[in-house]
Amino acid sequence: MADLRQRPTALSDQQQSNEVVVPDSPKSSKPPASFSQRAISQTLESSANLARLLPTGTLLAFQLLTPIFTNNGSCDSATQPMTLILLVILAVSCFLACFTDSFKASDGQVYYGFATSKGLWIFDYPAASASGIPNDLSKYRMSFIDVLHAVSSVLVFIAIALKDKNVVHCLYPSPQHETQEVLDIVPTGIGLLCSLLFVVFPSRRHGIGYPVSKDQ
Repeated sequence: MADLRQRPTALSDQQQSNEVVVPDSPKSSKPPASFSQRAISQTLESSANLARLLPTGTLLAFQLLTPIFTNNGSCDSATQPMTLILLVILAVSCFLACFTDSFKASDGQVYYGFATSKGLWIFDYPAASASGIPNDLSKYRMSFIDVLHAVSSVLVFIAIALKDKNVVHCLYPSPQHETQEVLDIVPTGIGLLCSLLFVVFPSRRHGIGYPVSKDQ
């Protein structure tokens, strides 16, 4: 009886020894991207990151109002001019926001103003007259870099608008082949050029719609 009970164990051991272990097949590795593919992806990524350099309120208004004004890309004789007016207003806001700046007074409050050729014109000056605002604000005066950033911000906004499908379908319902090529190439070129300008000529302003640094 003891021998009969041990036979299944012997058979199970023999079956285990006859099992063939199949080695794991090596994972198929993707071919490395070419230099042109890496350059295009980096350019598109830089163009997307440029949106962070624009005022957050302008971008939020663009994302919320564009589908409404363009009727989700199906414009008519009434909505197309309204869409153009909206884009012009948002572009002007991007331009003017580059000349705004802020500073932290001795009372701990942050005050905003508009940079002029003489200094900083504070928006809420009557409310801040009793606080410790420095008398000399000439270091916040307008400079050439401010104008360069303002023009670059408008160009970046145009590039973002040309990448929006609702705006493109509204302004160019059935573009020709040459027009489509321009719509595909120009925004990428603008993003690359403006990214270089922002790197070479950085701005130290913290205006309306931009974050305020802790050491300000």
